[in-house]
Formats: sequence, C-alpha cells, structure tokens
Amino acid sequence: MSRLRTVFAALGVTAMAGATALALTPVAAAPPSSPPSVTPFAAKAPDSAFTSSADADGTAACTRPAPSNSVSTTIHCYTPDQLRRHYGLGPLATSDDGAGQTIVLVDAYGSPTAATDLNFFATTFGGPTPDFESVSPLGAPDYKNPTGKGVGQSGPNAAAGWAGEANLDVQWAYAMAPKAHIVLLGTPPAETQGVQGLPNLMKAIDWAIDTYPSGTVFSMSFGTDEQTFGSPNAAKAQFTKFDKTFQRGLAKGDTFFASSGDDGSTGYTNVKRSTTVGTTPEVSYPNVSPYVTSVGGTQVQYGWTWNPTEDVPYLADGTRNPAYWSWNSNGESEAVWNEGGFQIGTGGGLSTIYSRPAFQNGVSGIVGNARGVPDIAWNAAVNGGVLTYHSFFPSTEGAPGWSVYGGTSAASPQAAAATAIANQARKAAGKTPIGDLNAAIYSDSFDRAGAFNDIVPQTYGTTPSGKLDGNRMWAVTDDGSLTPNAVTGFSTASGYDLTTGWGSPKVPGYVAALVAQ
Repeated sequence: MSRLRTVFAALGVTAMAGATALALTPVAAAPPSSPPSVTPFAAKAPDSAFTSSADADGTAACTRPAPSNSVSTTIHCYTPDQLRRHYGLGPLATSDDGAGQTIVLVDAYGSPTAATDLNFFATTFGGPTPDFESVSPLGAPDYKNPTGKGVGQSGPNAAAGWAGEANLDVQWAYAMAPKAHIVLLGTPPAETQGVQGLPNLMKAIDWAIDTYPSGTVFSMSFGTDEQTFGSPNAAKAQFTKFDKTFQRGLAKGDTFFASSGDDGSTGYTNVKRSTTVGTTPEVSYPNVSPYVTSVGGTQVQYGWTWNPTEDVPYLADGTRNPAYWSWNSNGESEAVWNEGGFQIGTGGGLSTIYSRPAFQNGVSGIVGNARGVPDIAWNAAVNGGVLTYHSFFPSTEGAPGWSVYGGTSAASPQAAAATAIANQARKAAGKTPIGDLNAAIYSDSFDRAGAFNDIVPQTYGTTPSGKLDGNRMWAVTDDGSLTPNAVTGFSTASGYDLTTGWGSPKVPGYVAALVAQ
C-alpha cells in the first residue's frame, strides 16, 4: 500500500495522482505477494484561491501569467528568478547553470506535453532554450484514459496526476539549472489494472544508469511507507534488491535524490484498503535508503511574512479566513514546512528497517541507531509554491494554464539541480562528479556553515500553528479550528534535525563546499 498525498478537497488543496477526498485516503493495498505501489509527493494550490486580474481586490500575493491572468490575495507563489535570488543564483535569462550536466527526473507515466510545456515555461520567464528529452525505456505509457476509467491505482486513470508531477519536476529542475540536459524518465505499469509501481521505476533507473554519463543526478519525487512492505525482514529483503541499483549508480559517480514526503511523520498501517492512520512515526522508501539523499521541505517567505491571528483556516461557508491567511508585505525567512491550513508538511524521522549508516555517526545523538531522514531541505510550501504550466489532458484538466505547486516533489528536483551545478564546477576544476553526496555533506571536512541555511524554529503571528518548530501535523476539529495530530513527529533545531536535515543549500556556498571535497 502506498501513501497517497493527503487530500482535503474541502480545505482546498489537491494531491497529485488526480485524487479528491474529504479525509485521508491511502491507495489500495497491494496483495501480499505484490510489491507496493508508489505515489508522488506534491500538492496543488486550489483554483478557488484565484480570481481574474481585473476583479482582484487587494494586494496580490501571487500572479499567474497568461493565459491564466489571475491573482490570489492569500496564496503566494514564485517565479524562477524569485527563488533563484533567495537561494543565491543570478537571473535565469543569463544563466549557464548546469551546462554539460544531466538531470534525470523519474516519474510514472511522465507527461505527454512535457516538452511543449517546458518551452512555454522558458519563454514566459525569459530563460534559455531547454535541452530536454522524454524517454520511456519500458514502453510508451497509455494516455488514452487519463482519469475516471478503470480501478487500478497504477493504471492509466492515474496518468493525469503523474503528468502534473512530471511537469513540476521538469520545469523546476530547469528553473535552477537551465543549461543542463534534462531527462524525463517515464514508466508505464506492466499491468494497467495492477499495483506494479516501484519495481518498474527501479528498472527504468537501471536503464538510465547505463545510458547517461557519469555524474548524472537523479530526482525521485515519490515514495511508499516502510510499513507497507510487510514485516521488517520482508522490507529489508526488498530494499536490499532495490538498493543495488543505487549502489551501482554511486559507483559510477551518479547522485540520487528523493522527496521525504508531505505528511509529516504520519503513515498508514499495512491493512488492505484501510484508511487507518498509524500512531507511530513513519518514513518512506526510497528516500530512507542510505544510498539516496533525502530532501525535506521548508517554507520560503520571500517579500512577505505570514501573520496569522486565528487558527481557523476556513470560515463556515468554506471561504478562507483572512485572520488565518493574513500576511505583511516585507521580510525574507525560511522555516520548516508545516502548513496547518492545508494539513501538509515535511516528512522526516527514523527508519525501522535501516540501521544508522556510517556517514551519520556524527549525528548519532539525534538518530540513535537508525537511519534518519531528511538529509537536506528546499522550499516545498503550497503557500509559497512554484508556478508550473500545463496543457495536458484538456478534457479532464481544463484549458492550458498555470498552477501553483508545492510538496517535497518541488524540493527534490531543485536540490538535484543545485548539485548538477556543483558537478559543473567540479568538472571545471578538473575533478570527478561528487557521486555519494551523503558521504560528502556529513563529513567533518565539509563546510556546512557556508553551504547550508540552518533551519531553526520560527514564529509567525500569534497562533499555535504559526510556531513552525517541527513536523507534527495539524488536524481540523468540528468547529474548524486546528489541533495537533496524534503523531508527535520531530522537532526542528539548530544543526542537523529530523525535519530539515542540515538545512537548505545556499547554492554558491554549497557548490564551493562540494568543489572543495
């Protein structure tokens, strides 16, 4: 059983994979003999938060460009140049970031319009011509019935949701490393009504390791809970098989990133077709693999500062409560990602399968005897999300236009792009690709103070949920107010922690520190 991104349609956030529900809804469990399926970790801001530019009343928090031509006064968003400035990069238009490097973005199905949508994205924001290819080494996906047909969770009825994920990955890897060769690696399931998921994705990665040059950087914006693999012994056996792929890539000089998840430390129990939320902290695979760098989430507030005075995100009529969504037009900060208004936030915690890897011996006081995740973090907020263009499946997704996406699915490809920039600099310095990133960033010789913005607790406004100091999720009570989730989660603190890892890269310092390794 895979962990599906939490969906609260009534609260206005839509998960990837095209699902809508009013409560936590896990993907149906696979039969005991079948491998688990996977789900992307991304969320889309609601269209209801936007109005026509001509009808806007108040200061715009987000402007969606043509052809959408709409604004929101509550949900913030970023263009490439805005996030590039925050992370220390220059303008997109004059950038040669990523030149000579390859970034592979791994997604079930991919997107039938990825190339044209990326070109439109680049033109809109004045970037260089993309160097892009879309490949499906296991066969072309079935795009005939993107939604609403069939019952299989990994069948073609899931293609629309994965297309949104793919566009997000492609466009925002490009936004950070526009001169890189960007590859969208898509996979169909072997059985359209079955639960195949992860094995096919791993087979495709094996193919890509053999196909693309040393130093290729992979990003995987999906995961499935450790519990869903069955017993610890069964999970360990399966992970050992999958990890051979990552080990082979690391030996070649490749680097692997994966999203840490969007449900805090909450996961589902391994009960077929159950909606039962586990009561103990949970992490997901593949980000928990010690051969993968896990990317957690932050909330970048660039040019604005959240200022909530009531912990009631929505009024009785379903509209957004101004007292919760209130913000000031100034400031720049970066906090752990934990959005009570959407009931989503960064994954993180301790593995129940993997023991502590040697590279984490220096943080044993935090992780104990287990593998801890994430390793690093990047902006993943929906309120503070990234503008992404789509023209796929107009019969189900509507006219072409812009959406605002968040989730650790937004974080992983951008962190991968930053690492491709580091490999570009290492090549210029006559050095080999970084390869095993975890070994580098945890080493005593790595300049973490120069490389990372250490994410520490931040307080916004006067409400309990405005204190962003961990990844304990929020639930909505009958009166619409927020209350802490039963799963405690983990705290954000100075130095390494189990919500944002070492923090978010300050890209110039991150690159310099990796070149020095």
